[in-house]
Amino acid sequence: MATLKDIQTKIVAVKKTKQITRAMNMVAASRLRGAQTNMEAFRPYALKFAEVLGSLAERSAGEDNPLLTPRDEVKKIHIVLCTSDRGLCGGFNVNLVSKAQSIFRDKAGVNITISFTNFGKKGRDWCRKSKKIIGRVHLGVVGAKFGFNVASTEGRKLVEEYLSGTYDEVYVVYAEFISLARQVPVIKQILPIPPIEAAEQADEAEDADYMPEHICEPSPNELLEEMLPRNVYVQLYSALLETSTSEHAARMMAMDNATKACNDMIENLTIVYNKARQAAITAELMDIVGGAEALR
Repeated sequence: MATLKDIQTKIVAVKKTKQITRAMNMVAASRLRGAQTNMEAFRPYALKFAEVLGSLAERSAGEDNPLLTPRDEVKKIHIVLCTSDRGLCGGFNVNLVSKAQSIFRDKAGVNITISFTNFGKKGRDWCRKSKKIIGRVHLGVVGAKFGFNVASTEGRKLVEEYLSGTYDEVYVVYAEFISLARQVPVIKQILPIPPIEAAEQADEAEDADYMPEHICEPSPNELLEEMLPRNVYVQLYSALLETSTSEHAARMMAMDNATKACNDMIENLTIVYNKARQAAITAELMDIVGGAEALR
């Protein structure tokens, strides 16, 4: 049975751990506010961008754009995996890695090469451990402050590599922020760009007579050629914002649960300490009574 000193040492250690988890919870909550503000501010822009893009596609002459045309044979697949650089955020990274594993299993086959671009240290470590092909690695982005230039730089490289035939399909795996308690891993295809008119079907069903009007100059085809690569940048930036917000939310909830667990441990250890202390007092009293009876 543990001595009173051992139990006291454990209680002190758990109290110090509780202080750390509370501090990390407060830091995550502070960072979450900024990340969530940026994410919610960008969502309307991304939706309107898709709406304008769909309208331009309908008004174009129907010429095939290489960014819209699927390849006849898919042999080279690239996955952009967005994870965090740090742990202590519950199952956040595990869920993202599991999602990446699922698409890897689904797409794997004979003569099919699958490579990765990693945003975050945890995704990079998983790729190294499982001996996946790593193209580029970006650390210190997810979970920190970053600008649109990060997504545009990486997106430009992906577009160039897709057009040159380095990749036949490009996907992004990220965490979609639903609420503080729910972050859903998502797989989205960004190249070739899925049919952009499909995103407008829901709105058209609500109001079939409504058709957004735009005066296009230069021609819709020229605008489409300019905006399609930008759509890749927008999708990638949106994925990074969603993942960053989800990471802070997951860490905040994980540290809150850890703090509650520390409180439960302190309560249980205090009960054990009191029982051990009472047993020690009882044993001493028994010794005193036994000694007094022996002296009679």
